[in-house]
Amino acid sequence: MTPANASGHVPHDSSRPGADSGASTHDDTPPDAAEAMALLTAQQKRVDSEMMGPVPWLYGIWGIAWLVGFLLLWSAWPDGNPWFTVPWAVAIPGYAILILGAIVASVVFGIRINRGVRGTSDFQGMVYGLSWSICGTAFTALGVGLIDNGLSPELASVYFPSAFGLMVGTLYLGGAALWRDRTQLVTGIALLVVASIAPFFGYPHNNLVTAVLGGGAFLAGAVASIAQLRRTR
Repeated sequence: MTPANASGHVPHDSSRPGADSGASTHDDTPPDAAEAMALLTAQQKRVDSEMMGPVPWLYGIWGIAWLVGFLLLWSAWPDGNPWFTVPWAVAIPGYAILILGAIVASVVFGIRINRGVRGTSDFQGMVYGLSWSICGTAFTALGVGLIDNGLSPELASVYFPSAFGLMVGTLYLGGAALWRDRTQLVTGIALLVVASIAPFFGYPHNNLVTAVLGGGAFLAGAVASIAQLRRTR
């Protein structure tokens, strides 16, 4: 037995097991695993939402560029738009500005999506963003070279819409592989299909097919990506 002191109280023995258990049990308790997992999941969703925030804008920019740009080309041909005709001096510069603007937006957004990420992912985002301008320049140079070798304006009107459709569709498939994005996968496949079937409608109506179906695929992607972001948030 532990002897009592003069006041009748038993002396406190700090060496006894569990003497300070009341003070340390609460402080040393590990966080609940479910709460920790919920916190990590919320943080990951926030990061994903911030990274993919520009994606709907990118879809929308390309959708408008294709819809308006190829409608301009279709309306410039005498046998194209039955309601009104757009001068070539307006149609060609207008189309070029819209497509170049969409390519620049793709470069900027492609780099911004991986902003703040270091290592392999940062390199992938940079290369993917630059691929738009590099591939666009290459496909344009090929078309100009074909024209220089005798390609008629009618066939050039068939080449350029399908060439850019194949380019964009392929790049979207690459983006789907990089970010495991089903919306990009579906959009890329749709663009490849549109670019493949449009020449069978002949000029100038291949431009109308590309405008409506290709531009529509982009705009559908914008709606799908907005819905995906809302679910994430």
